[in-house]
Amino acid sequence: MTKRIFNGAITLMIAAAIAGCNSKNDEILNDSDIPLTNEGNERKVINLSQSEKDLVKGSNDFAFELFRKVSSDKSEIVSPISVTYALGMLNNGATGETQEQINKVLGFGNKGADGINAFCKKMLTEAPVLDKLTKVSIANNIFMNNGYKLNSDFVAKAKDFYNATPETRDFHDGKTMDVINKWASDNTNNMIDKFLDNNTFNPDAVSYLLNAIYFKGVWAEGYKFDKNETKDETFCSYNGNKTVAMMHQNKKRMYGETDDCKILSLTFGNKAYAIDFFLPNEGKTIQDVLSSLTYDKWQSYYESDMQLYLTTGLPGVMLNSKVDIKLPRIETSSSIELNDIMSALGMPNAFNQKAEFPNFCTTPTFIGKMKQDAKIKLDETGAEAAAATVTYIAYSGVQPEYKNAVFHANRPFFYIIHETSTKAIFFIGQYTGE
Repeated sequence: MTKRIFNGAITLMIAAAIAGCNSKNDEILNDSDIPLTNEGNERKVINLSQSEKDLVKGSNDFAFELFRKVSSDKSEIVSPISVTYALGMLNNGATGETQEQINKVLGFGNKGADGINAFCKKMLTEAPVLDKLTKVSIANNIFMNNGYKLNSDFVAKAKDFYNATPETRDFHDGKTMDVINKWASDNTNNMIDKFLDNNTFNPDAVSYLLNAIYFKGVWAEGYKFDKNETKDETFCSYNGNKTVAMMHQNKKRMYGETDDCKILSLTFGNKAYAIDFFLPNEGKTIQDVLSSLTYDKWQSYYESDMQLYLTTGLPGVMLNSKVDIKLPRIETSSSIELNDIMSALGMPNAFNQKAEFPNFCTTPTFIGKMKQDAKIKLDETGAEAAAATVTYIAYSGVQPEYKNAVFHANRPFFYIIHETSTKAIFFIGQYTGE
């Protein structure tokens, strides 16, 4: 039987941290459901079993592998967890080597599809309630074209683990594209309202699987940058010097140094969410730092041995230090084709006629195209980021500190937006000035 195309797993992730002065930011802050102080906003954590910690480790190692493939000389941003949601839901329809490859690439190995489901459900149910100053919502949906029927077990797992309820429509009715765009807009606070157009919507598709993740918060108390301290300064990009708006503050922050880079961590709200910046040392590149970065290595930066530090002075420990900080305002957008990247990472079968998705629906299918559009804005008030992934299927004391620490991000660097108790990565990107 000829394998047919379905447009599947469109995942939309929005992240916003806003605490600002302009009219747009004021409007966001004045949302009646978001408080403006941390009173009664004790930080919550996501408690994980050892098995669940292994899931996060695997997922984050996938994040680093993915970004190594994406990173170039341009400013880029991707959302690894968006890819995980997209492929995780679809993976419940896969079998055999196709499912094994997806499990391995996403970092879940022998924990399989059930492991991916458990991770996605954990984040879906607990991430939204960690911080009253940070709004997080995760939504999933499935649109099915008339004439095609989903496997009942697939439907049950979609409802149980992803809270997705399939809806059947006639994709040729002239309305389905608008319905999907409205769903995306409704679940991203109108930040992504026209994701599909006549060039990307296929009325002959078997199905569209959608995921939307919305994040909105404020910088943690004392973390906001003073706009009066922002000055135009020189940024040394890979292709020459640029003039950028450079934000500045000199405050106590979590900061670390390694042989390859300097690391700065800034937090949002009640510190349930954070962004880590990695600034390669002079003579080093982003790829030099990324080449050996794993979840275990990143985690070790926060697991400091104070006696070791005091006796050896070894770097690589995140310490609460007074840091002179300079960061450029960031505004980056990316559009990344994922077929070749995901295939190279180890799941080629899903993209060709060898694909095995018999538990998805009665029609043989394979992924014809997988693409992610993403964007980020970071300024004195906070950070705002968004990602959309479409899969078109063809069918925590006194401690030492670094003295006179300086973190001047005047050359290419990368950053990670993550949940702090699990270190689950929501976004990973780089700023090169290009």
